[in-house]
Amino acid sequence: MTDSTDRLKQGRIGRAALIVGAGILISRLLGMLREVVFAAALGATADTDTYVAAFRIPDYANYLLAGGFLTITFIPIFSKYLADDDEREGWRAFTAILRWLAVGIVGLIAVGWVIAPSVIAWLYPQFSAEQVEATTELTRIVLPAQFAFVVGAMFVAVQYAKGVFTIPTLAPIIYNLAIIGGGIGYAAVAGAASPEGFAWGALVGAFLGNLLLQFWGAKRVGMKIPSGVSWFHPAVKTYVLIAIPLMLGQSIVALDETFMSIFGDFSGDGAQTQLLFARRTMLVPVGIIAQAAGVAAYPFLARLFAEGDVARMNRTVDRALKYVIVLSIGAAGLLTALSLPVIRTLFERSEFTEADSVAAASALFFYAFAIPVWGGLQILTRAFYAKRDMWTPVLVGTGATVLAIPVYFAAEDAFGIRGVALASFLTLGVYTAVLAGIWYAGRLGRRRLMTVVESAGRAIPLVVAGSAGAFVVGWAVANNVPGTTTTTNLLASLAGGLTFAAIALTLGALLYDWLSAPPKPPPAAPDEGEPHDVMEVLS
Repeated sequence: MTDSTDRLKQGRIGRAALIVGAGILISRLLGMLREVVFAAALGATADTDTYVAAFRIPDYANYLLAGGFLTITFIPIFSKYLADDDEREGWRAFTAILRWLAVGIVGLIAVGWVIAPSVIAWLYPQFSAEQVEATTELTRIVLPAQFAFVVGAMFVAVQYAKGVFTIPTLAPIIYNLAIIGGGIGYAAVAGAASPEGFAWGALVGAFLGNLLLQFWGAKRVGMKIPSGVSWFHPAVKTYVLIAIPLMLGQSIVALDETFMSIFGDFSGDGAQTQLLFARRTMLVPVGIIAQAAGVAAYPFLARLFAEGDVARMNRTVDRALKYVIVLSIGAAGLLTALSLPVIRTLFERSEFTEADSVAAASALFFYAFAIPVWGGLQILTRAFYAKRDMWTPVLVGTGATVLAIPVYFAAEDAFGIRGVALASFLTLGVYTAVLAGIWYAGRLGRRRLMTVVESAGRAIPLVVAGSAGAFVVGWAVANNVPGTTTTTNLLASLAGGLTFAAIALTLGALLYDWLSAPPKPPPAAPDEGEPHDVMEVLS
């Protein structure tokens, strides 16, 4: 039995989740710092919208090779070889798939480079000719980073399949540091900040953190790239069959940020940037809570399915869902209550104005409701993928995408920037509900689903009470405590957060004591002829 089998057999999901969660926490904090630096240097303008738009073609090139799902796609294949104690053939499979992916992404980068101007003009009809030109230049800078993301994802996949999570967690940390360094360094050299500096930083960070470091990490867990492997190894066919739904399906999850960008553009200059900051803020708790649990659990789920232990797999999914949804409901309540002071603390300085903060906070309020939805999706989709069922999430997600288009048009037209966030919540909510209904089909499935729903239901009253208290305290501090904008709103966020925790935990403890208290024994029957209370005496 291999070391990786031992790791997964011992069920170290909790330890893995802590490692991944810590990495995601650091990465998301650096991501927020990246946005803070970007907002302070450039604000939210037509120029910053070009930077947001510049990632649409590169992201889609990655998506067409299932690059965003490579770890999900390859882990079940490699796990089967490990479960069969045939690691040597696993590395041959790895080599054959890696070659095709490398060739494919190079071809897509070349195509994207050529078609960038016309595609950008089509995606963003509100852009001026100067914005289209600037977006094209930025797109061509970041396009080659997709090679690092796609090939590096294969190196990450083998580490996950081996039960090793530490080195992969460093990739987004290095990526964010490089973007920050690129923005600051460019401003220092050129004398003025520009989106171009951040774009060059993204390119360097991708190659350092996502490719070179992950290559080293994969070598540490025994990666081998044997020679003489056929281009048509049987694993290539297996990979295509698993990945093709992800390549062809237009899932609402993969397109959510693209819709944010396209429909945000209808709301005016700077709206894309405001929405981006709100969405990235919302994704911080999603990453720390749900993504960490999903990444840690997925290799274990894939191994359990490969070994035929479906019952244990189902129990693991149920436990993960309860944990993720309850904590996500708490995070959603906290962010809805403190959306404005949080945004003002993070971004309102220099070029990012109070009006920008109000707009971004109004979007964050609605985005926050989607935190439990994103949390459920992280677990449910990985549960399907672990069973090599890629079609169900993708078909349901594609249906949700079709639904999303009129919803986005109507919501943006009615509510502007807030409508874009609301449409995201509504369409992702439908997607999650349908997936849950399919996963928990049948009488036994519905009983298991009810235990998850009951756990969420017990959390909601505590969160509502805590959120109300957090809002009142946060508003009072923000409007009455003197100081700079950042200081006052930071104090409001901290005070509101502490109030939320105090109320939710106190009510939770009282509820727990009440529910877990042993029933009182029935009173002893009174002795005949001897009065025991006032009414008996009076009678």
